[in-house]
Amino acid sequence: MSQTRRLAAILAADVAGYSRLMGEDEEGTLARLKAIRRELADPKIKEHHGRIVKTTGDGLLLEFASVVDAVRCAVEVQRGMAERNADVPPDRRLELRMGINLGDIIKDGRDIYGDGVNVAARLEALAEPGGICVSRVVRDQVRDKLDFAFEDMGEQQVKNIVRPIRVHRVLIGNQPGSSEPLMELGTKQSLALPDKPSIAVLPFQNMSGDSEQEYFTDGMVEEIITALSRIRWLFVIARNSSFTYRGRSVDVKQVGRELGVRYVLEGSVRKAGQRVRITGQLIDAMTGV
Repeated sequence: MSQTRRLAAILAADVAGYSRLMGEDEEGTLARLKAIRRELADPKIKEHHGRIVKTTGDGLLLEFASVVDAVRCAVEVQRGMAERNADVPPDRRLELRMGINLGDIIKDGRDIYGDGVNVAARLEALAEPGGICVSRVVRDQVRDKLDFAFEDMGEQQVKNIVRPIRVHRVLIGNQPGSSEPLMELGTKQSLALPDKPSIAVLPFQNMSGDSEQEYFTDGMVEEIITALSRIRWLFVIARNSSFTYRGRSVDVKQVGRELGVRYVLEGSVRKAGQRVRITGQLIDAMTGV
């Protein structure tokens, strides 16, 4: 049977504490798991054009042609699981952990292999019960297409993967261990624009893969803020306010409303050897241009 390569979004999922739950009530746990598949997971997978590659007891491996579909499917399933678990005692809840990666895979028959699959499995292992972890490339692909917020978990060294993985946690509103939904990023009160031109400088993204460069990146952004604040006719947001957006996927228009500014400066820093590349985007927060 021939093998083919392609780019795909891979979603890996399993049930947290499955062995313990099976040990306490094997028949009941199995029946509840089948009901979740039948009533929630399978319909959502079909709705978002996913393909079930294989099932492994409590686990699922899914393939999506669209990374946006993969993240939407994961969030909707986890929200559905939270609703199902609302009246279930914590020690009897069936809670899923999910990991999503976008990468090159090898298709062999119905099965798939490759680093794209392996990374998704490692991301799943890093997720909390009821949570979703995604790779950096997934976050970058969907951040401007979906309304979900992300929390940067930093670089994680995982088993059998040579390079560290930059991991982001999807903030889906009902995080494990919390009875209250997390505040969505759009719930802050909008501020009126000042009379003079206004700007916020967001933390720049460190693209070097070296955590030591975070200090350099932050220091550079502080210098930019200080330089801009010397311009008397310009209203500049203080560092303490703009740095609250560190590691979060936000809509620039939303930042403008929350901080009360017309313009937002964002960018990235990449260092290789003795060379540094700094890129910046000055965005009109009213129009997104």
